[in-house]
Amino acid sequence: MRALVTNDDGVFSDGIALLTRIAVEAGLDVVVAAPHEERSGASASLTGMGSDSRLAVTTRSIDGLADVPVYAVKASPALIAFVATRGAFGDPPDLVLSGINHGPNTGSAVLHSGTVGAALTASTHGVVAMAASLATTNPTHWDTAELVVRDAVRWTMENGRPDSVLNVNIPDVPLHELEGVAAAPLAEFGAVQAEIGDRGEGFVTVRFDEIVAESDDDSDAGLIGRKWATVTSLRAPSAVDVDLAALTRTISSR
Repeated sequence: MRALVTNDDGVFSDGIALLTRIAVEAGLDVVVAAPHEERSGASASLTGMGSDSRLAVTTRSIDGLADVPVYAVKASPALIAFVATRGAFGDPPDLVLSGINHGPNTGSAVLHSGTVGAALTASTHGVVAMAASLATTNPTHWDTAELVVRDAVRWTMENGRPDSVLNVNIPDVPLHELEGVAAAPLAEFGAVQAEIGDRGEGFVTVRFDEIVAESDDDSDAGLIGRKWATVTSLRAPSAVDVDLAALTRTISSR
């Protein structure tokens, strides 16, 4: 299987280096293409094309993985995943692995995540995809992430479906403190909430505060707070069966 490894933290992040090594050890034919700088919060935006329809791409490398082609791309993660499915970085991938993100992607925050956005974009184009995140912006326990992500990659290789994305979140705790891995629904809130402050001529002050999940909450955010890694299956946007008869009408030709 051919795999694209990408992220939203940038091609030089520790998380993408670990995910690439895990993918190589799993026997995947790996190519890395990721933003040249951090693109957190990019969601599934398709940004980065120049006025001449060109994407700026620079060759890079990852220590210890000299045989893996690595590209720093001046584009959003979703655009990178999109063009990869069209052969921008060699043969189109059978699998897209996004992460390992520095910070959680839980609850409604998945809507804004560039890490998840890349995976969902791949899914909409018929490619099996997985997103993985460590639930802190300054991770230290990479061995814990490695254990969980290794199993998640293998599961995705064997059981992944192009109509859904596996979203994995790992608490940043020592391996001996990890309670296990649990399937979990999305929390009803994101990782942060916004508070609007002063309004003035030409500006609005916005402050973001971290939200702490309740200890008895069995959502992905709540379980991570209790030292569980979580797995959640996500689906790209789709139509919902709602009665719209009162809104619809036929317009006769005039």
